[in-house]
Amino acid sequence: MKSTRFLPLAALLAAAAPAAAQVQLNGAGATFPNIIYQNWMLSYNQQHPDVKMNYQSIGSGGGIRQFSDGTVDFGGTDAPMTDSAIAAISGNVLHIPTVMGAVVAIYNLADVKQPVRFTPDVLADIFLGKITSWGDARLASINPGLTLPKQDIIVVHRSDGSGTSFVWTDYLSKVSPEWKEKVGKGTSVNWPVGLGGRGNEGVTATVSQTPGAIGYAELAYALINKITFGSLRNSSGNFITPNLESVTAAAAGAMKEMGPSTDFRVSITNAPGAQAYPVASFTWLLVHKTYSDAAKAKALVQFIWWAETDGQAKASELGYASLPKDLRPWIQARLKSVTAGGRPVM
Repeated sequence: MKSTRFLPLAALLAAAAPAAAQVQLNGAGATFPNIIYQNWMLSYNQQHPDVKMNYQSIGSGGGIRQFSDGTVDFGGTDAPMTDSAIAAISGNVLHIPTVMGAVVAIYNLADVKQPVRFTPDVLADIFLGKITSWGDARLASINPGLTLPKQDIIVVHRSDGSGTSFVWTDYLSKVSPEWKEKVGKGTSVNWPVGLGGRGNEGVTATVSQTPGAIGYAELAYALINKITFGSLRNSSGNFITPNLESVTAAAAGAMKEMGPSTDFRVSITNAPGAQAYPVASFTWLLVHKTYSDAAKAKALVQFIWWAETDGQAKASELGYASLPKDLRPWIQARLKSVTAGGRPVM
C-alpha cells in the first residue's frame, strides 16, 4: 500500500524528465535539399529522440528572410547571402555547405525517347523566348538523328524566391551576355517568358502536366518524379549527362578557390573540367555565429556535424553528391566558432 501511494508522483516525474530535456529546432528555406534534409532529420531523431527538428521547404529567398528575421533557428539556401544581407544582420551568419547537386533541364516530349541535347546559347535563347518551337533548326542541328516535334515550347520557371533559380540564372548569366544584360542572376528575376511554379515540386508538376514544356529542377526531384532531363554542353565542349560523378567533377575546380578561412560562398556553375556538369552547386545551411540559447546551439551544431559525417552516406541514394572529405576540417573549424553566452558549443 505504501508503494502504491507514491506511484502517481513517480509517474509524473518520469514523464516530466524527457520533456524538460527535449530541444526543438526549426528551420526553413531551400527546396533543393529538402529531400535529404527530411531524411537526415528523421534518422537523427531516431538516434537522438531528445532533439526534434522541423524544416519547411519554402525556397531560398524565404529561408534567408526568416533566418535574418530570427523566426527560425537555421536557414537553408542554394544562393549564398549577399554582402549587404550579411551586413544587415551584423555579420552573424555562417554558410555551412551540406551536399552538392545539379540543376537540370527537364522537359515533356512524350514521343522523344532519347535525351535532348542543349548548348548554352540554345538554352539561354529558349528561356529568353527567342526559340519557341522544338522543331527549331538550332535544336535540330545539335540533335542529329533525333526527330523533334514541331511543337511549341512552354517555358516553366519558379514563381517563388529560389536558390534553384539563382543557380540556373547564375549559369545563364555566365554563358549568355544577352541574358546577363537583360535578366541577370538572382533568387527572383523578371522572367522574359513562361509559367510559374512554386518550389522544385511545382515546376516538376507543371512540366509533367504540360506537353511541350521545359523547365529546370534539382536532379533529385527529376529522378524521384521520373521526368526526362537533357544533357548540356560544358565549357570543354562535351555534352554531359547530369549525374553525381559530373557534379563531383564540377566541385574539383572550386576546391582551388577555397582555403581554411573560406566562408564557402563559391559558385561552381560552368566549371572547368572535361567531365564537369555545368549547372552544379553547393547548398548551404545558414547558422548564426552566436546564439542566446545554449541548448539549441549545441543541438544544432551536433546535428550538422553528424550530417557532415555519417549523414553523407545517404547522399548518393537520394540523388545528391556528397561533399569532398577534404572540406571537413574547414567545416569543423566553422562549427567550433559557434558560441552561446560567449562560450563555444562544440
